[in-house]
Amino acid sequence: MPDGAGPILDVSDLKTVFRTRDGAVHAVNSVSFSVSPGELLGVVGESGSGKSVTMMSLMGLLPSPPAEIVSGQILFEGRDVRKMSPKALRALRGREIGFVFQDPMTSLNPVFTVGYQLIEPLKVHMGLRGRAARALAAELLALVGIPDAAARLDDFPHQFSGGMRQRVMIAIALACDPKVLIADEPTTALDVTIQAQILELVRSLRQKLGMAIIWITHDLGVVAGIADRVMVMYGGQIVEQAPVDELFARPRHPYTRALLETVPRVDGTRDTRLRSISGQPPSLAEHPRSCPFAARCGHVHDRCLAENPQRRLVGPGHDVACFWDPPGAVA
Repeated sequence: MPDGAGPILDVSDLKTVFRTRDGAVHAVNSVSFSVSPGELLGVVGESGSGKSVTMMSLMGLLPSPPAEIVSGQILFEGRDVRKMSPKALRALRGREIGFVFQDPMTSLNPVFTVGYQLIEPLKVHMGLRGRAARALAAELLALVGIPDAAARLDDFPHQFSGGMRQRVMIAIALACDPKVLIADEPTTALDVTIQAQILELVRSLRQKLGMAIIWITHDLGVVAGIADRVMVMYGGQIVEQAPVDELFARPRHPYTRALLETVPRVDGTRDTRLRSISGQPPSLAEHPRSCPFAARCGHVHDRCLAENPQRRLVGPGHDVACFWDPPGAVA
């Protein structure tokens, strides 16, 4: 991450609610974070923690209704995304912010060739047509490691493996040279060998193109290998945020510590048992008035049940939403 660089994306107090027949679902609760140019931010948390909904809120990709952003400010290079017209927001998507969706098997349209789907954003955002668009599309496929790229533009998605389809999705997201790439669990559906190839591809593309990346995942091992900074989400809010080495060396939130204990360790023995997090995630039917992790936490006390802790700084670039201090920690 470039030293001293101001944020390219700055989110403050974002709240997103789904209006359903059974009442409101408070999916994102007062989320604030920023991303600097060239930085890779890892976003982790179990399913339902609000990771994907937060990022789709930024892009205006949630259907409204039932989704509604009830408050918050989203600034991209100083421009307020929430005040943009639908036309300006469409121009922002793809042209300046790319999005790689979670499942490569369903994200591509099966009735159109890969070339057609790759050339479409080049037409819409860059005005390219004909041979120029096709040449750039082939160049993009080659960039993400697909051999014989020019010929494969005429193939359909079913003619590609899962890993190759994910590479195509990354190529589409990169088509217009975006300044920020959001990748929503892009390796979840892939086997470990293909995962490693995709991660190596992202590392090389980031170094080559210099874009900021937000990488959403539940896999802490992936985050440890590629991220500069990590944001831990639980119950629709950020519970901890820190540089990646700091988070793994000195996790402060009980949920972060519990997550790390579920990950296999190379220095473990055959007798080392993986731990699970007991209990269930909180209901999001009401706006949180207490710590969302209180029911599953081994360090809970009365204040946790009466008040939702605000994030506080506990080290350089390291903040945590928790009243508890681990033994030996300096608050």
